[in-house]
Amino acid sequence: MEKSEFTNKIKNLATQVEQYDGKLNTEEATKNALIMPFFAALGYNVFDPTEFVPEFTADFGSKKGERVDYAIVINGEVQILVETKELTDDLLKKDSQLFRYFTATKAKFGILSNGNTYKFYTDLEEPNVMDSTPFLTVKLSDIKDTQITELFKFAKENFDVANITDSASDLKYVGLAKEYLETQMKTPSDEFVRLVLTNIYDGIKTQQIIEQFTPVISKGFNQIISEEVNSKLSNALNQTVVESAKDEKESITKVKEDNDQIVTTPEELESYAVAKVVMKDVISPDRIVYRDNHTYFNVLVDDSNRKWVLRIFFHATRNFIVLHDDNNTELDFDNPVDIYDYADQINKIAEQFK
Repeated sequence: MEKSEFTNKIKNLATQVEQYDGKLNTEEATKNALIMPFFAALGYNVFDPTEFVPEFTADFGSKKGERVDYAIVINGEVQILVETKELTDDLLKKDSQLFRYFTATKAKFGILSNGNTYKFYTDLEEPNVMDSTPFLTVKLSDIKDTQITELFKFAKENFDVANITDSASDLKYVGLAKEYLETQMKTPSDEFVRLVLTNIYDGIKTQQIIEQFTPVISKGFNQIISEEVNSKLSNALNQTVVESAKDEKESITKVKEDNDQIVTTPEELESYAVAKVVMKDVISPDRIVYRDNHTYFNVLVDDSNRKWVLRIFFHATRNFIVLHDDNNTELDFDNPVDIYDYADQINKIAEQFK
């Protein structure tokens, strides 16, 4: 199975998760509608009880008759245990059963899922004892390309314990570090603020000083990330504008013949490139076009005026976009790259034209 084929299957399944939201109220319904199709996408025969074993017995000590929802057998050995919950379950502190099953078998990996979120566990810290923290957590409704790459390692034809284990440690601790830093970025703890102040502030770190510097450090975090993202995005967009101009055999300042001349500026083309980047996971970029008008710059789908997503206005005192929603919402920006900050709102509009 090619990775592109697998990616399409996973993204289609992510769409089904959204369709079933609020409609699957039992664990059994979640299994049939989402969890079994997920493992089928990985290449397992979910209807072969010798490969995808339902209600697998995993006795633990004095507890007999313990059953895990599914066990996946590869090359005659149980390699993966799967414990399932219903779609509405948040999975918080629901790994205790899987922990017992893991210890009672020779399985190398445990998966806890509600059909949308999949938590992957192994035994990095102590052999044959499942770690309390998953090394990989994937939410299909918000899946990232890097996560699809990691999921692809669990496909039947790719499955290799050593290969997955080698990357599991980095995945786990990079993920935990990222989670910690994201938390500190939003709401720095006193301990974290004190650590930073040790390197930038010579005075006594009283509680009042810590409280004074907490928003300063949070703002500094956000500025670093914003500047880095804007720098990378600007470079990518500049290249996109150049390539777009070359492909369409247009100059950077395209002049359209109309009753009056309409000049498409570099800023408008850059805004168009940002919009394409924003919507690329929702709408195929080749369906996204622009039309320049006297008073605004229009971004549309399928070159249809009825399918406009946003209109971009550049004025001397104000730059803003208007969204194609019920309220024609206006959102201000300074530079074209800032339009990326409204990705969620823009993609919500684009969804209706998929």
